[in-house]
Amino acid sequence: MAKAVIVGIPGEADLWLADLGAGAVKLLNPTGDLATANDLRKAGGTFVKDVDLAVAVSSAQVALSGHVDG
Repeated sequence: MAKAVIVGIPGEADLWLADLGAGAVKLLNPTGDLATANDLRKAGGTFVKDVDLAVAVSSAQVALSGHVDG
């Protein structure tokens, strides 16, 4: 089971590492293959591997309330 997730949001250049075990999120400086995937993402591509649900919401409060922005 994955213990960390790398996240990129459309329109944002940065990638973030969410460490699920530690309950922490930190900014990533992608290198190697991850940098290549990030370049493709910034050009409009989508890269998904071993994630079965991902939803961007406008705030943590929205997510905690059980709502998904449409």
